[in-house]
Amino acid sequence: MTPPTVGPYRGGAGEWDRLVTSDPDHTACHLHSWNRVIGEGLGHTFEGLEARTAGALEGVLPLYHVRSRLFGNYLLSMPFLNYGGPLGTPEARKALVAAAVARARDLGVDLLELRVAEPLDGELLSTSERKVTVLLPLSDDPQEFFEKGLKAKVRSQIRRPMKEGMETRFGPSELEPFYSTFSRNMRDLGTPVLPRSFFQGIRTHLGDSVRFGVVYHENQPVAAGCGFRWKDVFEITWASSLREVNHLSPNMLLYWSFLERMMEEGVRTFDFGRCTPGGGTHRFKLQWGGVDHPLPWAQWAPGEVASTPSPDRPVFQLATALWQKLPMGVANRLGPLLSRSLP
Repeated sequence: MTPPTVGPYRGGAGEWDRLVTSDPDHTACHLHSWNRVIGEGLGHTFEGLEARTAGALEGVLPLYHVRSRLFGNYLLSMPFLNYGGPLGTPEARKALVAAAVARARDLGVDLLELRVAEPLDGELLSTSERKVTVLLPLSDDPQEFFEKGLKAKVRSQIRRPMKEGMETRFGPSELEPFYSTFSRNMRDLGTPVLPRSFFQGIRTHLGDSVRFGVVYHENQPVAAGCGFRWKDVFEITWASSLREVNHLSPNMLLYWSFLERMMEEGVRTFDFGRCTPGGGTHRFKLQWGGVDHPLPWAQWAPGEVASTPSPDRPVFQLATALWQKLPMGVANRLGPLLSRSLP
């Protein structure tokens, strides 16, 4: 069998997405639209690869070069997202991984990371075990799921914001209230916020895949989420709530509203997004009744770099404490400048 020829992707968006959506392992993170979202919103260089045999496209690998003097030099599939990696025939996938390692060497990166949902075969890569997600099978009846699929404590926590008159609204028009809530929460966490233009690009270029949802209390946004649907799966990728109303549990209503909405849409699996095993976020996600699914991200590094930058590192803890004290206006001006360099 003739091995496929691998090189930089030279085709169009349609050819890329036809291969992606025909592969049972694809996710919304593999779509070609991310090329515009990440390129225009963050300025990272697209290093996507293709595998062809006799001119026919047999595999693709989305890759982005993310580098800065402050945070390091990385080649990623995909930055800021939880899924990526090669798609296509087994031969194409193997060839794409080898080509990605070669490209990582050429670029002199600190780390190549392929954020795959299932382990990759091959001797070139190691596997990271630092992140997991929680997957929850859904019912086709939201009311039955609420009564029988959730623990009594969780139901009580959902009812509390309902009794306070909170409501959830969905739709592309919720981008601005989502971002106002998200950016404020990121400041409170001591983390630079992603640019508004990044989420505007998501709404523009990934419209059929993306969902924005916002919880309102007295007509003010207090919790918000953004996620992606593909096939019969939905992942909530970003979620935030305001600290001053956390005692009223708007985050519980946010998650329940997304769960209910996805069941109404026919989604069968709810993906709670990545988290660190054993942490508070992990425990929050497990209370909904799902099960852990390790994220076996595949890595190659020429040195000892084992992960992208994390706020858990001691070197970032002082910066986090200082960031939490910034006025919102300052945080929203400086945050997008810094977050562009974070992988």
